[in-house]
Amino acid sequence: MKEALLYLIPTTLGSTPVDRVLPAHNIRIVSGLRHFIVENIRTARRFLKQCDTKIDIDSLTFYELNEHTDRHHISAYLEPIRRGESVGIISEAGCPAIADPGADVVAIAQGEKIKVVPLVGPSSLLMAVMASGFNGQSFAFHGYLPIDGGERIKMLKRVENRAYSENQTQLFIETPYRNRKLAEEILQHCRAETLLCIAMNISCEDEYIVTKPVKAWRDNLPDMHKKPTVFLIYR
Repeated sequence: MKEALLYLIPTTLGSTPVDRVLPAHNIRIVSGLRHFIVENIRTARRFLKQCDTKIDIDSLTFYELNEHTDRHHISAYLEPIRRGESVGIISEAGCPAIADPGADVVAIAQGEKIKVVPLVGPSSLLMAVMASGFNGQSFAFHGYLPIDGGERIKMLKRVENRAYSENQTQLFIETPYRNRKLAEEILQHCRAETLLCIAMNISCEDEYIVTKPVKAWRDNLPDMHKKPTVFLIYR
């Protein structure tokens, strides 16, 4: 019997056509699966239709995994694999298990010695590092910074210090509607000479990736409202 696998299926980072960022091999894999673990069923169904217009969406089984999911239920999502059927994990954008709840499923699969297969696809974090001009040999991703203003400023200063003391690129993200506020805090609390890269809508038609010293960004921030953005700082 063919081995049942857990596939990590990257999605597009925006409205980019599937064939621009995903290889044909991914489409073949997706078309052969009948079980998917997803953050949002509606957007996952739309993505699958973009991959293969002939796919019978109603014949598929979806398991929803997001901040509302009871973590005690996650192991059951792998039941198809235990009975010999492969399963795919689909993120809302980019690569599953990177700043994504899919990591919890992967951890269970690894613990059960289920083979995990990551498929090729766009990662906004890696693409931002590639295009920033910053250190690509040593970098740290901090996810979302604290919501509390005082704690967020402390964290900003901490990661900035790491950029200088460890010669390490620092990455973080924010909820898109709060991008502007975070950018303004970086300009207010980081050193004037610290380099800041703002990477927005990566791989999309209106992609924007620009690096400047903090002082050069002052009074010169782009429109970031509701645009998926990666912030990177470096010495």
